[in-house]
Amino acid sequence: MTERAFQVDLRGVVDLLSRHLYSSPRVYLRELLQNGVDAVTARRAGEPDAPARVHVETPEHTGDGTLRVHDTGVGLTEAQVHELLATIGRSGKRDELGYARHEFLGQFGIGLLSGFLVADEIEVTTRSAQGGPTVRWVGHADGRYRVEPAARERDEVGTTVVLRPRRDAEEWFATDTVVELARHYGALLPVELRVGDTPVTGDGPPWSRAYPTPALRRAALNDYCRSLFGFLPLDVIDLDVPEAGLRGVAFVLPHAANPTVRATHRVYLKRMLLADNVADLLPEWAFFVRCVVDAGELRPTASREALYEDDLLGHVRETLGGQVRDWLVALAESDPEALRRFLRLHHVGVKALAVHDDAMLDLVYRWLEFETSSGAMTLAEFARRHPDARYTPDVDEFRRLSAVAAAQGIGLVNAGYVYDAEIVARLADLDGGVKLLPLDPGELTTRFGILESGVELRLRDFLRAAERALDPLGCTVVLRDYAPASLPALYLTSRAAEHRAELAESRAQADPLWADVLGALEPALAADRPRLVLNHANPLTRRITTLTDPELIGLAVQALYGQALLHGRHPLRPADAAALNRSFLGLLDWAAPAEPEEHA
Repeated sequence: MTERAFQVDLRGVVDLLSRHLYSSPRVYLRELLQNGVDAVTARRAGEPDAPARVHVETPEHTGDGTLRVHDTGVGLTEAQVHELLATIGRSGKRDELGYARHEFLGQFGIGLLSGFLVADEIEVTTRSAQGGPTVRWVGHADGRYRVEPAARERDEVGTTVVLRPRRDAEEWFATDTVVELARHYGALLPVELRVGDTPVTGDGPPWSRAYPTPALRRAALNDYCRSLFGFLPLDVIDLDVPEAGLRGVAFVLPHAANPTVRATHRVYLKRMLLADNVADLLPEWAFFVRCVVDAGELRPTASREALYEDDLLGHVRETLGGQVRDWLVALAESDPEALRRFLRLHHVGVKALAVHDDAMLDLVYRWLEFETSSGAMTLAEFARRHPDARYTPDVDEFRRLSAVAAAQGIGLVNAGYVYDAEIVARLADLDGGVKLLPLDPGELTTRFGILESGVELRLRDFLRAAERALDPLGCTVVLRDYAPASLPALYLTSRAAEHRAELAESRAQADPLWADVLGALEPALAADRPRLVLNHANPLTRRITTLTDPELIGLAVQALYGQALLHGRHPLRPADAAALNRSFLGLLDWAAPAEPEEHA
């Protein structure tokens, strides 16, 4: 049996790169810059004083329609040219030059192939720092290549890559485009990078530069944020994760952000831009910051457009989240007013963190305002005012019960918004054991005033007629005296009664066997029925209690029942809607009796 080597269809490989690995042909320049910077880094490892330059010339500069990338790096010998430029995917051999070590940007051995995204021919002229003649390598997209002595020796050690654009790729070689791409990917590179006579690199990352004063540093970072993201940050947080060789800044958004949209960040690896839309750098709750970081140890994916998910990235995510959290805690101590401004904009993110973080829970408790029956205030202030306070996890329930609860001296917190119920339930974890109990609407009746026995005896017939009117609707009637007097009636249902109603609805929709099973559970809940609590302190209700006609009492009580359901934003069942309609028409008929001839 004869062993044979795989035959590589280079055109197929290039098509694979362009369609499935790289998001756009624009990455060709990034890969060429990456190779140049790696070559410079390799040379300076042995020659610390060697020049560190990468120079790009567009067709406008060369005059022959080609794009050229020159570097002062380590260069290649003829043997290395054969080994490194003509063998696809064999990145382990790059150890001969040290390119596989983590100090270098490229570790996949396919960077040069990205040139075929925009050209059918790539020419490499290189002179090695180890000595020897200048070597010329020419590769074609169809898989052919040749290696030969260069017609002219290079003046200095290094490499020049020459690309001649395909007819459909000339746009990527325009000078303005190349300058924009070079700045986009390489503005922070630790080498002198120029496109023609235009300098691209400057003084390195703005967060790492030396500034005369903290105020000047903040002003410079504000300008950087404005130019990069288009906003003036509310604050700037320094980020540092030594284990990942990561440094950078987080800019706090000055406007409210959508918590359902994952924040993305600008990430550099060894000063080369990886991507400006990396979503996995910070925890999900930190959607109120935009980060720019440079990392030395994080791993990119093969396309170099995202980060590889591993334990180190997980550690970075946790550490950066902790640094944003620590900033919030420090802000609470140093500038409470700034914290209040921040919380007004980004309270959702802080609440998301408070669900599982005690320090953030304490911050929310002391500084974040909640909606309460006494107005907007912090939970700390509310707990001081109402030691026996309650909360409700439903916004509609808060709206219908807050005034009534307040009138009975019960403090009520609206915990119906996202994360609120979890936060209120965790307050017992704080020092001091703050505790808010959930409100069962049924318990409000225990706070209402009971009528005098004589009044109850006098209204006994009225209550019997009212009970008969609402019994088919599964509701009982109670007469109490409570504030506010402007409220004629209140529909209250306990948690058990709500469960009973859900059980009955499920039984009605279930098959016979399952309906029997559910029916067996109903007797245990039969004592808990919703209540229509008529307010004897209300003038209209008092007048209704003086009625003696059972039919008219039924119409009036059903009307109060429907009004209480609507006022409390309770869902209307078909039977409720029918009763409301019947009472409305019946009362109209009673108020406007028919003429005698209409009965003839």
